[in-house]
Amino acid sequence: MIEISSAQIDAWIAAFIFPLARILAFVASAPLWSTAAIPQRTRLVLGLGITLAIAPALPPMPAVPPATLAGLWIMLQQMLIGIGMGFAARIVFSAFDLAGEYMGFQMGLGFATFYDPLRGSQTPVLANFFSILALLMLLSMNGHLLYFATLAQSFVAIPVSATPLAANSWMNLAQVGGYIFSSGLLLALPVTVALMITNFALAVLTRTAPQLNIFALGFPITMMGGFFALATSLRYLAEPFQAVFEIALGAMLGFAVVR
Repeated sequence: MIEISSAQIDAWIAAFIFPLARILAFVASAPLWSTAAIPQRTRLVLGLGITLAIAPALPPMPAVPPATLAGLWIMLQQMLIGIGMGFAARIVFSAFDLAGEYMGFQMGLGFATFYDPLRGSQTPVLANFFSILALLMLLSMNGHLLYFATLAQSFVAIPVSATPLAANSWMNLAQVGGYIFSSGLLLALPVTVALMITNFALAVLTRTAPQLNIFALGFPITMMGGFFALATSLRYLAEPFQAVFEIALGAMLGFAVVR
């Protein structure tokens, strides 16, 4: 007769519930899955499926019953790690929104906004276009699978334990915010340079022919020049986008390596 002790049941539950806390927190905060278009039930099923798939290959879990105070503390730590990993990826992903907004302002499309029900706020058109383009490119590069692989690797780099995260971990997460501005400006650089040349040409034209109405000609010329530069640069954006995705993958593990 097979006998199962309560310690074995607690070990089985711990081997599943501790990774589940980190994975569900990551799914709830990471880009692509945290959008309001994905129902919460879908996120829950996704988290359960990922946990069932990777739980047998994970390192041994702490021998702590999940229903105890120590077990709840470990679950809280895993939720913080999952939220931090997802938030680190989301911070880097915001570089695409910044690039779209900056290009829109330079082209004179700062007023071209619409209400985005997924974000619950007014969103510039170009920023939303760049965000959708980044999501599609992420899926085409199997970036979502890389996110899951990095999430599985995090259980080796950041083992499940009751040790709290150090202050340096959250400082690393704050430093990741610098990638928003550096990567966003680099992505918008081709259109920005083209518009600078266009504005310089319009300034020279105004000085040589003062009778021209620069306010009537400058806006359509700047807009057409910006769209032309954007359309020309789209074919070259694969490598910069991939570089931003790699930064996001590194930020997922880098924010909490230091304990």
